[in-house]
Amino acid sequence: MSETVAEVGEFRLIERFTRHFDTTPAVLLGPGDDAAVVAAPDARVVACTDMLVEGNHFRLDWCSAADVGHKAAAANLADIAAMGARPTALLAAVAAPQDTPAEWLEGLASGLATEAAAVGAAVVGGDTTRGDQLTITVTALGDLEGRAPVTRGGALPGDVLALAGRIGWAAAGLNVLSRGFRSPGALVGAYRRPQPPYAAGVDAALMGVHAMIDVSDGLLSDLGHIAKASGVAIHVDTAALPTPETMRNAAEALGSDARTWMLTGGEDHALAATFAPDVILPEGWRRIGTVGEGTGITVNGTRWKGPTGWDHFPEAK
Repeated sequence: MSETVAEVGEFRLIERFTRHFDTTPAVLLGPGDDAAVVAAPDARVVACTDMLVEGNHFRLDWCSAADVGHKAAAANLADIAAMGARPTALLAAVAAPQDTPAEWLEGLASGLATEAAAVGAAVVGGDTTRGDQLTITVTALGDLEGRAPVTRGGALPGDVLALAGRIGWAAAGLNVLSRGFRSPGALVGAYRRPQPPYAAGVDAALMGVHAMIDVSDGLLSDLGHIAKASGVAIHVDTAALPTPETMRNAAEALGSDARTWMLTGGEDHALAATFAPDVILPEGWRRIGTVGEGTGITVNGTRWKGPTGWDHFPEAK
């Protein structure tokens, strides 16, 4: 049987956890001391943090430990990309019950490290502690490389609304798993391991993007953040968002609406942005609407009725 974290002990557990972490040129001092040292040649550091809680963000019967690692890293790395920055490092803190298999935490470490390596970043440290529920908190750092940060507040009337990456896939996968199925594999896999378009964030920044956001809670919900921060109205054209056949077939089989998955589903970590109307969109970006005067979000010319995405603290009814 696999040893539990209680049987392994804190310091051996940290050794087993950190042996999965490689380094990069940006890491001047990695795991093993009181703190890591990461180069910041820009003299500014982009930083974000995100938390995943068992039963809320993942289930052990749906996701492997490595899946959770990929998922936790992607949620943070996509936020760095949405600021137009290049990810450099991750820090990970884990709370786990005493009977958690040590192998599970090693799988988590492997997933974190692999996702970070995909963008040239490294896991440079973190913390472990005992907790009643598996909880993973990841902090990501990024480098702006001399550019201004891209915020949610720069959209202008007349801008083109564009999207990089895919939407609705993770929501479809969650729906499939929630009904007790494990296929289609493409949808379930999208829920387990998102595929954010990391490079598209820097590409957009280099093209002078006006505003950008990581689509983590749902396209309409997150576009609402841009609209509010920028003081504009955003108009979405669903004709520019064709439904993939796999998703359409799954929706029909489950009695669900694929368009709702695409407009309100989160956790794919696509990037949504607004560009000046005369800009040639970078590779991987596609036009999905426009920005206008006013407030709020419309879909095909009308106000969307119903939920716009995920809310961790919905109002009581």
